[in-house]
Formats: sequence, structure tokens, C-alpha cells
Amino acid sequence: MNRSSANGQGRKTVILFSNPRTRRRRLGVAAAAAGLVGALLTAQPAAATPDPGDGPAKEQKVSESTRAEVREALADGEIPGQDEIVHSDNIEHVANVPKDVLPGTNSDLAFQGRYAFAGNYDGFRIFDISNPKSPKTVAQVLCPGSQNDISVSGNLLFLSTDSSRSDSSCNSTTQPATEKSSWEGMKVFDISDKTNPKYVAAVETACGSHTHTLVPERRNVYIYVSSYSPNATYPDCQPPHDGLSVIKVPRYAPEKAAVVGFPVLFPGEGPDGGGNPGAPTNPGVSKTTGCHDITVLPEQDLAAGACMGDGILFSIEDPEHPKVIDQVQDNVNFAFWHSATFNQKANKVVFTDELGGGSAATCNAAIGPDRGADGIYDIVGKGDKRKLVFRSYFKIPRHQADTENCVAHNGSLIPVKGRDLMVQAWYQGGISVWDFTDSASPKEIAYFDRGPLTTDTIRTAGSWSAYYYNGYIYSNEMARGFDVLKINDRRTDPARWVKLRELNVQTQPDYFD
Repeated sequence: MNRSSANGQGRKTVILFSNPRTRRRRLGVAAAAAGLVGALLTAQPAAATPDPGDGPAKEQKVSESTRAEVREALADGEIPGQDEIVHSDNIEHVANVPKDVLPGTNSDLAFQGRYAFAGNYDGFRIFDISNPKSPKTVAQVLCPGSQNDISVSGNLLFLSTDSSRSDSSCNSTTQPATEKSSWEGMKVFDISDKTNPKYVAAVETACGSHTHTLVPERRNVYIYVSSYSPNATYPDCQPPHDGLSVIKVPRYAPEKAAVVGFPVLFPGEGPDGGGNPGAPTNPGVSKTTGCHDITVLPEQDLAAGACMGDGILFSIEDPEHPKVIDQVQDNVNFAFWHSATFNQKANKVVFTDELGGGSAATCNAAIGPDRGADGIYDIVGKGDKRKLVFRSYFKIPRHQADTENCVAHNGSLIPVKGRDLMVQAWYQGGISVWDFTDSASPKEIAYFDRGPLTTDTIRTAGSWSAYYYNGYIYSNEMARGFDVLKINDRRTDPARWVKLRELNVQTQPDYFD
């Protein structure tokens, strides 16, 4: 794998076209199987779900005693029935669009005007959401390569590939990362015609691209590429890997996109760099070998990185040379720093912990309220002396079945002046709307959830991302399709007046500018 850019000549883009009952869910305590959970957390790598690869996540068998406990919890009404929808009174489920010709795992979302762009391990799908109650498919693009993290800027769409491929085309096949000719990285599409996206560029990056974050400028788009887990046997993913690839994409000549640097965020002595060493020094905590996800505030020249065993705050005043301001760890309750969200005033950051890699049942009594949760940090001080100060944890207050993968995942702000409100995905824990205006005392104000996908195995499903955009909440459910929700609550109602032309949640806008 080299790091040079590749033009789009010879590539083909494959374009493919093609009311449940509700009840209030009581906050019962589901039966927990501590032995099963402990085994899962030991066996599963702390990586996003599913692990990089092209196939669906494997089902995990559970014991007969666990199946019996799940049946009992279902019978007692402590958890909803299989696929049963439950929600708070202030949320309405207005639409669901099942998967169509792309059978892979649904992943992240991006928005532009009247369109939603939905990532999928097999490519991406474009929806017309001009009528949110009846989304229409505009295009489906077949381009396999997990996890197809997605974002848009102007006429360009960006797609992450974090599985080793035979080449950069959309017709590639899987190939071992130990082979030098294998390819992973960023793909760029022209979406000036939403019905006919065109593949125009590819840029190979060290260790691929698990996620990416845009730092847009007038003439160029910078991309921060997050990747991790190097291995001495991988020719193009060598340890240490304690930084991020920076790609520069000229808007009017995207075929010239190229890596312009690899700033090291965790400098240190030895082969492992200066991030969290993980076990055995910090048992149960991921060793830092790069970042999982980064969120930027372009208006503030500020960014927050969720980097496996570390959370960081850094300046992006010079986007090609980001500078770390502060670095924090939580070696008691955080296993894998997954993502970050600023509040509107940029004096708080919410970090998520993806305990168990997102494939384990961690929303139960056995795990408790502080692990697999959000960590709320205040930003105190000014300039380069700013510090991240921990205030509290937040986790959904409903226990889930032991066959439901559940943990804190992707969410966004709901823009209301004077309040810090957020909607968030929790895999099979559903979708939660919560208030962290008081950093030390967060509280849930709304929720939407489905019962377990299966009651005898753990099969990966649930909301990957839940984002608020122009009056509605949109969720990409990994197994069940694209959901649209509407929240009706006096606390969130003012957000309806905030209209955006574009939203990539990891490139947070100034909602009130």
C-alpha cells in the first residue's frame, strides 16, 4: 500500500435503484448473566462493530440459562417483545425504510439540503427527505469496503474503507493486509447529480480509514483520517501509529487529493508511543495506537479526539498541523474512547465509551451505570491552557436483554439556546434524548427502542447513528433500515427553527451563526 492519490479513470460506479403498536416501557431490571458478559468483554476486541471486514458480524451463542432469563424478562414485561417498538410519549416514529439492494451493515449518516446519505458496508444510499415522513431512495451505490463511514461537502462525498482490499475500485475483493498490494483508505465521489454519483478519486492511508472528519475550507477540504491497530506483519500499517493521516482535497480538482501529513498526537519513547499503554498497566483498557474518531469545531479552531485509551483536546488553527492541548484518561470506567461531541458554547465535551466493541450486552445490571456510558467533561481555562475536567457519566436508564448488543454510540446536539441537549444511538439500546446542561447531573428526556432482534443469540443490530437535522431525528439501524423520528417537547421545540444546508456531525456547525 502506498500513500499516493489515484485518479478515477477506469473505475465504474455501480448505481442500483430500486405502523407498529407502541406502549410505554417501564424501567424494569432485565435479567443479567454476569458470566456471559464477562466472557464477551474478555474475548471481544475494543473496536467498532462489526470488526473490519466485509461479512456481517457473527452470531454469538448464549447459554440455555441466559435464554431462559431473557424469556422470563420478556414475560414479565421488563423488556419489550422481540422487535416490539416502545417509546416515550414525546417521540413519534414517523417512518422506516428497510434495506434494499445493499444487504450489509448500515453505518453512519450525513446530510445536505433535502438529502440524507446513509453509509452501508456494501456502499451507500441516498434518500430524498424533503418529506421526512416518506423518504424516497434516489440512488444506491455498490462499493464494498467496511465501514464506509460517510460525509459530504459541496459536490463531494467521502467514504472510508477500513478493510483490506485487492484494489481501490468498487469491484475489489478482500485481500490480506499482510500483502503489500492491498488497499485501504479514502474514496471520493462527485455528487453534483444525486441520482448518478461518480467515483473520482482514491487516496491510500496508513492502516486504512476507520472513520474520517472533514475540516472544510473554501477551496480545499482537509480530511482527518482516524485508524488504528497496527501490526508488524502489515506492510502499510506499522507500529507505532499514534497519529492521523491528513488528506488535502482540492474542491475543483478532487483527483489531486493526497496525503499531506501524518501528525503524531501521542509522541513518546519506544515502539508504543505516548498514548495509554493498556493492559497489563491498565487492565481492561485499550492500548492507544491511533484515534477512533475526531470531532472538530471549525469556527473555534478546536477538535476533540476519542483515541482508544485517551481523550484529547487539540487546536486545528493550522489544519495540517493540529496541536494537542490536553490529554485525559479514565482507567476505571472507560475501555475504548469512541467518539466526541462538543456543546454549542464549546465549554463541554461528551466522550463515549464503546465497552466490548459494541457487540456485547453491556446495558444491564451486571455492568452498571458507569461503564459503556458517556463521560461528560467541562473545558476550563483559555487558549492552550484549556483542560478537560470530568464531571459525570450518563447511561440510558433502561436495562436491555442479554441478547442485545448495547453501548454508547454516535449522536448529535439538538440546537436549543441556553440548553445542552443531545440525541444519541445506543445500538440495540435504541435512541435516547438527554439533557447535560448541568454537567454533573445529566438526565434523559425521551427515548425510542425496539425489543431484541433475537432472543437466543447475540446478533449485531440497533441504531449506529442518531442525528437531529432540520426538525427530525434520523437513525441508521444496522439491521432494520433507515428510521425517522419526531420529538415533540417544549425543551426541544426551539430547535425546529434552526435550518442547516449541510450537516456532518463530526464537523460540528455553529448552529446560531
